[in-house]
Amino acid sequence: MKAVHIKDFGGPSSVALVDVEPPAREAGEVLIDVHAAGVAFPEVLQTRGKYQVRPELPFVPGAEVAGVVAEAPAGSAVRAGDRVAALPFLGGFAEQAVCPLDATFPIPDSVTFEQAAAIPFNYLTAHFALCRRGRLAAGETVLVHGAAGGVGTAVIQVAKAFGAGTVLGVVSTPAKGEIAVAAGADAYVLADGFKESVREATAGRGVDLVADVVGGDRFTDSLRSLAADGRLLVIGFTAGAIPEVKVNRLLLNNLDVIGVGWGAYANARPGYLRAQWAELLPKLETGALRPHLGGTYTLGDVQTALAAIDNRSAVGKLVLRLRD
Repeated sequence: MKAVHIKDFGGPSSVALVDVEPPAREAGEVLIDVHAAGVAFPEVLQTRGKYQVRPELPFVPGAEVAGVVAEAPAGSAVRAGDRVAALPFLGGFAEQAVCPLDATFPIPDSVTFEQAAAIPFNYLTAHFALCRRGRLAAGETVLVHGAAGGVGTAVIQVAKAFGAGTVLGVVSTPAKGEIAVAAGADAYVLADGFKESVREATAGRGVDLVADVVGGDRFTDSLRSLAADGRLLVIGFTAGAIPEVKVNRLLLNNLDVIGVGWGAYANARPGYLRAQWAELLPKLETGALRPHLGGTYTLGDVQTALAAIDNRSAVGKLVLRLRD
């Protein structure tokens, strides 16, 4: 079967399309004929050996897929022929992938395979960040950095679907701002001078939650943008630099800086992923959650997809289409 290999740590341009043997399903796993696979920032890091998970070279990347079940354990909740999204965590950039049963989820008929492949990584992260770690309450105001990206658009939609009153996106350009609004944000502000724009948009009050996937030099102004009792969610560092907290700022307005380690949390709690999916599924069925696809690529164009994420030209979620 066709698959993508990371054969060295030379970056996105070094990945290769190769022929490999199909994966063998083990007990507790589901074999999936992959129709689409999500592409995310961790795969870019993996091409340089900078992700926390470093399998032995060469390996097939790809953390999230959607497709049709080819084989499943007897008596399990999914059966051959079912349409599913899944988190193999590795091995998804291939025509077939094996996934843990607990990380394989049903998808509504109204959701395409490309849309379904865009859901697991970003929307489960967003749900964990906002609902579990951020304690999102009805009517609260949420500020989302990187609001035109895959995680950012997911955070916008999950925030609105789970009761946020106002969602503001932080973007680098007006064109990206329009993408954030199309994903469901009530308005956008430009990253340059966002603190002042947020103060104006909230009549000086500030926001209740900041979802930060960017990090870097925005961090301090994000703290300054919080209302009293506000929470800043540390989701990622796409800017590269890891900021530091001056804790006196937390004292002044009773602020929280909260780490969002979705993978570590879910891995330590069997059944948590399926519980999350059960909360998301009704909103997928109604269309309240619908990923914004920024580009669909063939498996042979994986270098281009990874490069788009690497150089920050990507908007929304990028996916690979493997079957019609």
